[in-house]
Amino acid sequence: MTGPGRTAIPGQATAQQHAWIARMRGLIADCFQRNPAIYWLDLLACVAIGYPAAMIYLAPGISFMQGVAFVVAGLALFRAGTFIHEIAHMGKDTMRTFQVAWNLLCGVPMLMPSFLYDCHIDHHAIPHYGTRRDGEYLPLGAGPVRRIFAYLAQILVIPLLAVIRFLILTPVSFLHPKLRRLVLERFSSYVMNPGYRRRLPPSAPKRWWAVLEVLCFLRVCAMLGVGALGVYPWTRLLALYALACYVIGLNWVRNLVAHTYQNTGQPMSHLEQLTDSITIEGVPVLTELFFPLGLRYHALHHLFPGIPYHNLGRAHRRLMRSLPPDSPYHRTLRPGFWAAVRELWRNARRGSAAPPWHLQAA
Repeated sequence: MTGPGRTAIPGQATAQQHAWIARMRGLIADCFQRNPAIYWLDLLACVAIGYPAAMIYLAPGISFMQGVAFVVAGLALFRAGTFIHEIAHMGKDTMRTFQVAWNLLCGVPMLMPSFLYDCHIDHHAIPHYGTRRDGEYLPLGAGPVRRIFAYLAQILVIPLLAVIRFLILTPVSFLHPKLRRLVLERFSSYVMNPGYRRRLPPSAPKRWWAVLEVLCFLRVCAMLGVGALGVYPWTRLLALYALACYVIGLNWVRNLVAHTYQNTGQPMSHLEQLTDSITIEGVPVLTELFFPLGLRYHALHHLFPGIPYHNLGRAHRRLMRSLPPDSPYHRTLRPGFWAAVRELWRNARRGSAAPPWHLQAA
């Protein structure tokens, strides 16, 4: 049996599926145009809120106001950092000034320059999605439950790995071309699958990457230098670490409900990507805080990655009005974050351990 949401052979699309996707695209054909003004205003607002709030939080002492500033700074910087996802879908020649500005305002200060996420395209590639060559997929929903906890434990390690990556591996990588290639392939991807190995295309802007790396190296040196010179107490570094864990944790926890994560390594078709992905409904304001830049519409994003974040809501509402209630798109809906988490937990408890493909090199 085959149909819009199912194929006879995993990963193989049918003519019926292609026709259904084409119809979907036709319904939202006007939603693929980016509005640069929205990008700029949104990013600058996040920076204008996030960095002053962070400075209040990092001030000496402990107060209620610092606690509030910590929460506000984390949410604002989480939203600002999420633009790395939009940049990954732009291509190097689209909104170039915005890409450079984001790296200078967010990528370098947060030690997450945009080239660390260029590999995101593998997550959307039909031959790679859900396999060991996908850096953003782990079979969390296939069990066992301990895999979920191992995934969440990465939150505490990532800030430390970022410091090591830019303070040590950056200068070491320039000692020899083979070292450089090794660092770029194995230690330069912002992904959840630790076994992922990125492939470097011949057209990769390696000089631009090198500039960003050197700036990140200088950023780490400055953070450690002010502590060594006594400009700030060392406890400030611990406070920065806590803020970094908070921001990364927001993204890592949000990732738990991006997909059902039940695939154990088999290729999946474009439509199977849709039905494996999740749309979060929930309270609009809260959902936007924890799923910024349209991440609540993750299923729609996987069906049409070219839709800019500011048009995802409009496209979603139009599809909900136009498609029948039993459509594959409606099956991606979850009433809220906790409902999706409970589903993941139940699936993981029921599932058996999948082959450890995610721990193997791609």
